Amino acid sequence: MKLALPSYQRPYTWSVKSTNTLFLDTFNAYKEGVQEYRIGSVIFHKENERYNVVDGQQRLTTLSILLYCIGDKEQGLLREKYNQLSNDAIVTNFEILSKRISELSKDEQSKYKEYLLEQCSAVQIVTDSEQEAFQFFDSQNSRGKELAPHDLLKSYHLREMDDADEHLKVKIISQWEDRNQDNLNDLFKSYLYPLTQWYKGKNGLGYSSSKIDVFKGIKATNVYNYAIYHKASNLFVEQFNTNGNSEILSSRALNQFQLTQPLVAGKRFFNYALHYGKKLEQIQKLINKDQNDEQIPSRRSGDLYIKQLYECALLFFADRFGMDSLSTGVRQQLYSWSYSLRLTMNAVYPQTINKYARGRHERLNEGLDLF
Repeated sequence: MKLALPSYQRPYTWSVKSTNTLFLDTFNAYKEGVQEYRIGSVIFHKENERYNVVDGQQRLTTLSILLYCIGDKEQGLLREKYNQLSNDAIVTNFEILSKRISELSKDEQSKYKEYLLEQCSAVQIVTDSEQEAFQFFDSQNSRGKELAPHDLLKSYHLREMDDADEHLKVKIISQWEDRNQDNLNDLFKSYLYPLTQWYKGKNGLGYSSSKIDVFKGIKATNVYNYAIYHKASNLFVEQFNTNGNSEILSSRALNQFQLTQPLVAGKRFFNYALHYGKKLEQIQKLINKDQNDEQIPSRRSGDLYIKQLYECALLFFADRFGMDSLSTGVRQQLYSWSYSLRLTMNAVYPQTINKYARGRHERLNEGLDLF
């Protein structure tokens, strides 16, 4: 079985404590003569002759390091190209396990190795559908936490970067992993997805793994006129910002993204997410600076939904006209539009916001399609 690490996998991060625990658990099972020691379940997505590890990477990598330390140098998983972020953890755990193994006699090492290979087992779940593999992952995850849609998007857009320089991939993954993952999920669910739908008069609720096509963008292989236009304009702006060209416009860097325009698949998706993450942080800092807790209440869940609507309005305006255009008068107008809903309604739900944002709320500003 040829194991492979798909690009969406997080870095290998098992701690020394977890590594020691796996060694002690398996070694004690060997010493006590346990007939079969189960190390849990692993989930694979079969792709041609490769078995992509969807769940179980940390355990499988640690077991591979352990077997390598005992003398099994044919560990296929260790031949994979690990993300550079994983290297330190792999080296550290290799040193720990090497020390552990060196404390055993050669005969003990041989018997323990045989036990690992012959009597340690895992439940293998194999599917030829990536989506099914993720569904299994959701049901097997001990925390019951679903795999976030942005992780699927990460996988998709990394595949679109197959020909990119490895250092560029590592840099992009590093920036992505450095972001708070809950905030990243919220960015797509509560801001980017609703805004990309509301301006078209569509439903902005229900963002999930089944709706990530919105953010898949234009593939490199797409040769239709509209695709070539957007790819060319993205490339021009990127080169302009790298080299500068004051004769054409100004020396100031150009904005490469617009929420009303399609994005381009691959590295630009990651830049897109980082761009709007930073832009949202700027908006939130501006609100915190200008308005107090009484003006931006947060006691009830409805207050959170209204605040997000207000942030969406400011973000969309700044995206269209620039942060400098968010004058006091503009901010006051967008604040009044957002919070008048709070004054009108006793209870505010996501469905309330979704109707109001599209000008379809029958009790207030009906027909005013602000976005």
